[in-house]
Amino acid sequence: MCWGRSIDNVAAHRELWISWTSLLRSYAAAHGINSKQQAVVEVGEEEIVVRAGSKWVRFTYEEMESSEGSKIAFALNEDGTVLLDGKIDEMDFAAERITRELMH
Repeated sequence: MCWGRSIDNVAAHRELWISWTSLLRSYAAAHGINSKQQAVVEVGEEEIVVRAGSKWVRFTYEEMESSEGSKIAFALNEDGTVLLDGKIDEMDFAAERITRELMH
């Protein structure tokens, strides 16, 4: 995803980044209810890190990296979907799956 396009696109991409963060926080909290650990979501302008115990996932505009050593392509799409490792999924489904896998 290109973050340097027009002002309208930059604003849309920022809103998607904020929405992605919110989904990660919500699902991390939900999965933490029945877990022995809680997740922490750290947000920056160019990265998001979700930590649960010794495990973590880190998102940039173009990549998702995990504490287990994997790096895969990542992008937020203007239609509200997420591209993860070449596969498109709805943002909420992807956020739920990622936080569930991180916390279990």
